[in-house]
Amino acid sequence: MSLPVRKEQRDQPNVRQKPDRRRHQRVPLRLTGRFMCDGVDHTFLTEDISCGGAKLEAAAIPGIGTNVVCYFDELGRVAGEVARTTDTGFAVQFETPKHKKDKLADRLVWLVNYEKYDLVDERTSPRKATGGPALITRANGTKLQCRVIDISLTGAAFEFDGPVPIVGEHVRVGSLRGAVVRAITGEFAIRFIHQKKD
Repeated sequence: MSLPVRKEQRDQPNVRQKPDRRRHQRVPLRLTGRFMCDGVDHTFLTEDISCGGAKLEAAAIPGIGTNVVCYFDELGRVAGEVARTTDTGFAVQFETPKHKKDKLADRLVWLVNYEKYDLVDERTSPRKATGGPALITRANGTKLQCRVIDISLTGAAFEFDGPVPIVGEHVRVGSLRGAVVRAITGEFAIRFIHQKKD
């Protein structure tokens, strides 16, 4: 036996709620940074962000499907693809491995809550995102033409298309010495070794 349908129900259109296809919940967070488009550096400001993507406000707007590399002042280098464009910028979907996505999530949680809960940044020095080249000399004298991901007074992170130095290896960056503290496929990080003056 079917139930009677009221008139106001018949008059209402059959509208489905559009599901949110985002895998990660975005949070409103204003972060500065820059990205490369047509060989030129452009600045941006985030409107919201998650470990899976971000909505950016920018004067330059790449086309949908464009691969972009974003350098966040508070997060470092993150590669992604333009998912959609808006009147004031574009949305980018991050293309990152799981371990980096987890690091992004942890950092975003800290950025959202550090003022509210008076948290202390675990980094001894603030890092500055960058994207310039760097020549790394390994312990055996091999030279690697790398790209800087981010840098601070105490260390730096680099990316390299090839075998990276192992954890514990001492390397040189120009006149600076450093020890490798993290090494994964295509990326490694060093802690600067500051020599004591006599």
